[in-house]
Amino acid sequence: MNVAELIAEILEIEKIDKLFAYPVNPLTETVAARGIRPIIVRQERVGVHMADAVSRLSSGDEIGVFAMQHGPGIENSFGGVAQAFGDSVPVLVIAAGYLQPQSQIAPNFSARLNYQHITKHVETITLASEAENVMRRAFSRLRNGPRGPVLVEVPWDVFLAEHEGPVTYTPVVTAKTAPHMPAVSAAVEAIKNARRPLIYAGQGVHYARAWGELKALAERLGAPVTTSLQGKSAFPETHALSLGSGGCALPEAVHHFTQAADVIFGIGCSFTENDYALTIPGGKTIIHATLEADHLNKDVRAQHALLGDAKLILEAMLEELGHYENPAQKQATEEEIAAVKTKWLSEWRAKLDSDEVPFTPYRVIRDLHRTVDLDNTIITHDSGSPRDQLSPFWETTVPLSYIGWGKTTLLGTGLGYALGAKVAQPDKLCINIWGDAAIGFTGMDFETAVRHDIPILSVLFNNLCMAAELGWMPVSTEKFDSTAISGDYAAFARALGGYGERVTELEEIIPAIKRGIAETRKGNPVLLEFMTSRETARSVYK
Repeated sequence: MNVAELIAEILEIEKIDKLFAYPVNPLTETVAARGIRPIIVRQERVGVHMADAVSRLSSGDEIGVFAMQHGPGIENSFGGVAQAFGDSVPVLVIAAGYLQPQSQIAPNFSARLNYQHITKHVETITLASEAENVMRRAFSRLRNGPRGPVLVEVPWDVFLAEHEGPVTYTPVVTAKTAPHMPAVSAAVEAIKNARRPLIYAGQGVHYARAWGELKALAERLGAPVTTSLQGKSAFPETHALSLGSGGCALPEAVHHFTQAADVIFGIGCSFTENDYALTIPGGKTIIHATLEADHLNKDVRAQHALLGDAKLILEAMLEELGHYENPAQKQATEEEIAAVKTKWLSEWRAKLDSDEVPFTPYRVIRDLHRTVDLDNTIITHDSGSPRDQLSPFWETTVPLSYIGWGKTTLLGTGLGYALGAKVAQPDKLCINIWGDAAIGFTGMDFETAVRHDIPILSVLFNNLCMAAELGWMPVSTEKFDSTAISGDYAAFARALGGYGERVTELEEIIPAIKRGIAETRKGNPVLLEFMTSRETARSVYK
């Protein structure tokens, strides 16, 4: 067999049953011959996002794989891989490379040289005899240690080279690390003695499937819980101890309790400082529990450090707690959370319950939240306004029901996540929320949903402009109307073969959502275009 056939067999051994791809890469045909489904996208970036969603929604048990052609295919994929790297998602990217005699000649693009700063590991197969070893290293890095994308580059002549001898590849083993028990004891003592403890949960809880342990710890301590955007849904946001998720925009309860906390316990998070993450105030005692040693003291100084798998860390802490409970603190915290939430929501009722036309995006989000079956829905935002409008007000009920992202913020990313989510979880209603700017970046891949029978519900806010940029571009807007963008996106969706509907009347919001859901159940991809106001208000606390 040649190297392409060998890699296809290795993917099958690793239980990969789908390959997201854009031609031309020899792997596409070889996996199809083995019964692995190739899903061809309209642009490479979206294929990487789809693979990314598969990895997230399986907690890394199933690795999303994307393959593309050499040269422009590798170049066009860069943003998608950077997004996975920023959010620490294990994605396998298999790039075709130039023929080896051409690979070092400028301006031919080398994946190995150019991707090393946005991948956990990158390697080129140069000999057919080394293909198994390279693939073993790739999968081992994907399944062990800190998460992140891995890229394997295969020059065209190596793809077609013959591999001698039998295939000896076996699935890689997965190892987990447990925390140092004296450090656990010290951390538990610190959080027990805290006057105002706060738990901050990141996506490491999702990858460890440590949702039950997180809930048990919060209830035993009587501690409020917030999550990062990437960790959103790791703790049920309908729980009395939930504050909601942090981000650029956030519920007031997150800000209130973060400021008031004396001890902050971060579990499965990086504490990375950026514009789209919760800001950790100074003067706090920090307990940092993470799988990545390089994250310790990177942005936030930690007084206690626990290295290891989030589930093993939480199990160790629960064991250390013994029979300890703090019902008085739990009750007081729940009452304080309820009071802060009630006040905050009352301040936002004018937006959430608004009868204005064009309607505010907040009214659409409110009605969508009330209409869908939350336990059987996966939703994701897009960059900018949709993220900041959705994440504070969308309460999740079950794990892995919200794909939150944002350490890097490529417009149009949410569509690929919704498509990948539906491929990974076909029985769930999969929704992406985006705006008229984001659709300009990746909108043609709505046709991918039609062609591959991926019935997502795409909710688009159309305010005929780039509202978030109005404050940044007043002169450009006044003199040249530079922030004006428009289109009939429902008609666009219909032209691509899907179901498209433009909604302009208030009383049609919920009926349109119900019609859209019904169409997805028939197998049709849906785009609902809501004509909205130029909303710029966000729940921001700086």
